Amino acid sequence: MRTSAPAVSVTAVQETVVSEVADARRLAIAAAAVRSIALTFIFAFVTVAAVELITRQSTGATFTFLTTLAQPGWTTCGLFFLALLALDGLIGRRHKAILILGPLAILLALTSEQKQIFLTDPLYPTDLLFGRQIMELMPALVRDRPWTAVGIVVGAIAAAGALISLWVFAWKRFRQLTLTQRALRLALAVPLLAGFGSILDYNQYSPVRDRLQVFPIMWDQTENYRHNGFMLAFAINVPMANVKAPAGYSADAIDHINQEPLPAGTSHRGKPDVIVVMSESLWDPTRLSNVKLSPDPMPLIRKSESGAIFSPEFGGLTANVEFEALTGFSNAFLPTGSIPYQQYVRDPIPSLATFFRGEGYTARAIHPFAGWFWNRTSVYKSFGFETFKTEETMPPMTKRGIFASDEDLTREIIRQADAQQDPFFFFTVTLQGHGPYEANRYAKNTIKVEGSLPYADNQILSTYAQGVKEADDSLKMLMDWAKNRDRETIIVVFGDHLPPLNTVYTSTGYMNNITAERRGPVEQMKREHETPLVVWSNKTGVREEIGTISPALLPYHILKEAGYEHPYYTGFLGRVQERYDIIDRYQLIRGDGNATTDWSRKKTIDPLVRDYRFLQHDIMFGKRRGLDRFFPAHAGVVGAAS
Repeated sequence: MRTSAPAVSVTAVQETVVSEVADARRLAIAAAAVRSIALTFIFAFVTVAAVELITRQSTGATFTFLTTLAQPGWTTCGLFFLALLALDGLIGRRHKAILILGPLAILLALTSEQKQIFLTDPLYPTDLLFGRQIMELMPALVRDRPWTAVGIVVGAIAAAGALISLWVFAWKRFRQLTLTQRALRLALAVPLLAGFGSILDYNQYSPVRDRLQVFPIMWDQTENYRHNGFMLAFAINVPMANVKAPAGYSADAIDHINQEPLPAGTSHRGKPDVIVVMSESLWDPTRLSNVKLSPDPMPLIRKSESGAIFSPEFGGLTANVEFEALTGFSNAFLPTGSIPYQQYVRDPIPSLATFFRGEGYTARAIHPFAGWFWNRTSVYKSFGFETFKTEETMPPMTKRGIFASDEDLTREIIRQADAQQDPFFFFTVTLQGHGPYEANRYAKNTIKVEGSLPYADNQILSTYAQGVKEADDSLKMLMDWAKNRDRETIIVVFGDHLPPLNTVYTSTGYMNNITAERRGPVEQMKREHETPLVVWSNKTGVREEIGTISPALLPYHILKEAGYEHPYYTGFLGRVQERYDIIDRYQLIRGDGNATTDWSRKKTIDPLVRDYRFLQHDIMFGKRRGLDRFFPAHAGVVGAAS
């Protein structure tokens, strides 16, 4: 007799099925989560690769950055991955973050690549403060590179269409995250991002940062962006607006800066009028190799040249040169990539304007463009100028392209000068020489360019040389007017930086690249950063043998020519000038050409340069302990104006 198998409980079977279904569901959810996380990382990797390819313009360099353990390529991918997770958690939908952060990163990379073409430097966070300036100059840029502009417009339209399509696709296909999934993403990503942000300050040492191969190289931004990659280098530069006191700075350190007594008999020669003209992109194009310009576009400037300005910039960033020339302070002591006019000039700061006003002068700034450009309206007020004449407050001027002509601007300077009763200090920034140099800017180019240049380069150089000729003609007009004046009139003219001539430099062999190097042998640096300097008086003629100097030393020579002495501008800067001609963030150059490279990284810094740095920090960011001793007229001028 057979025995029957025990009956299986229906309930047990149901429980087993339910359990298996639950396990399968959990497995499916886990698999989906893994796929989602993996896809997010793929998005991060592809975006970082695209950004680096755009900014480096090299497949090999991009591959090396993403594969070597000596650079933070994987760190960058990991951080971008965390940022995507965090933003997805905030939005509440999978993979939506890539449609926000991805295009933003690509746009910044493209902007950086274009900035490097024109201005050498990559994109800095502070550049975002003057986007309006770029838009104002856009018409000139479009005329200079019309097909590039067409490509950008077409590309922008195509990119916008693609992005909209992706958003529609994502809205349908990328599912919402549960509250638990959102919380997990935020719990993972936010603390890690915050922790990394806390070690990003380049002023503080971090062993964790070192282990991640992130090395802030603030003294060499080219290397900073090359080693760390665009995203991390850009993030590292965010704190640059927070200027910390240099090591050793204190009230006692300021008190111990030597202030030599002014020499006896320092009375001036009847308060001469002073006109300073910073001529946009003024440079000697006859220095180009393998080309000949005829006739000489700048005979008067060449005959009257007192020396040269060693510009800390190339092709742009005029405001940084202007900052040095008006204050006697140096960009070398400020974070790389910073723009004092945009970031640091908020309160009254001593300048040539406050000095001359203290001597009873009228101090006026003149520039035939908008007052907001480079924040000049606010800055000039902080510098102590009584008035600032802009295109809005001056008569209409003839244009060269879209820029006011030097000729009409010079006539306006003369008109305003003739209306003055008191002695005056005018600081003028011209505009005609601004690039790019489109072929049809002038009705007729009178300077012939000879040499085996490509047609486009020939057109650019011809346009630029014509502008130099008209700048030279305008200086002659100003000098001829001054020669007929009874009162002594001092005229100072200098270029702010070399012009952005693009491939003209490489086609002629003048430079290895279309933009100047930031560091190199003294001879090369002077070749790529020197602009003409004229210091002339209608009574004494040309002030000769000034040499090649930083713009920060210009106030010393202006006041010496005018017969004044001052605790800072002739006293302290005079001591600096005796030892150094050029104060650059990468090197200090003496009059004999000997250079101290990477001086700021050395354990021992020349006490004179150290005091220079201390005093500048004290006045710009500190307690102004040295204000009364080194700028005695400043308080009175500022108080009278308030």
